[in-house]
Amino acid sequence: MKITKNSIMLILFFCGLLLLVPVLTMAGSEEQPGEVAVQAEQSGVGQIEEDEYEAEGEEADADIADPLLAWNTVWYHFNDRLYFWVLKPVAQGYKAVTPIDVRIVIRNFFHNLAAPIRLVNCVLQGKGEAAGHELGRFVVNTTVGILGLADPATGIIGPGPGAEDLGQTLGHYRIGNGFYLVWPFLGPSSLRDTVGRAGDYFLDPVSYLEEWETILAVNTFEQVNDTAFKIGDYEDLKEGALDPYVAIRNAYVQHRAEKVAE
Repeated sequence: MKITKNSIMLILFFCGLLLLVPVLTMAGSEEQPGEVAVQAEQSGVGQIEEDEYEAEGEEADADIADPLLAWNTVWYHFNDRLYFWVLKPVAQGYKAVTPIDVRIVIRNFFHNLAAPIRLVNCVLQGKGEAAGHELGRFVVNTTVGILGLADPATGIIGPGPGAEDLGQTLGHYRIGNGFYLVWPFLGPSSLRDTVGRAGDYFLDPVSYLEEWETILAVNTFEQVNDTAFKIGDYEDLKEGALDPYVAIRNAYVQHRAEKVAE
């Protein structure tokens, strides 16, 4: 029997769901919806924009277990060196030879391509208005915007409702983070968000390309283009942190809590 990449991801997805069962059963029944958002607000941490981590949350303890500290530390240092030794130099060279208008067009295309992930998760969370908004933007940008290369939907319909993924959907139904994880190449995550990423894989059109080498090339290109817009953000966090590992972990947990509470 031939084992495909989709079969592997499906196995990982359901194994992750089984691991989440005890997390769900251990969730405190007294916790009220929105409690995480209130705690984040009381901690004095401002809004953390998507894909950007602020250093203000460094001193607060992350509301997540970190039993795999040794594993996570190894991959944190691996990803750190990967950024400074490979990703950043490549992104800097790419930025130098690629006009910003071209990079914006590429970013628009990939954002539009990921619309099924956002749309399905809006539906799963019962966000009917946001789902309709996302669908309308996808139709307009795919047609008038020529496969999403342009973003006329922002002027016609309005800006997008924000990122949605299966990790947020699981959190919406009060499934906890589980424990903290750092993955090579992918960066910080949690048990819940790892399961969510595996589920979102099946909603990502890129995952249905036939060759895994093509999938890797497309995802790498998207990452390089995205990094070209954010060079310096990671450096600023490290410079302002007493312990960059703790700062990134705390900022990640707080950011995800805010996204779930939206």
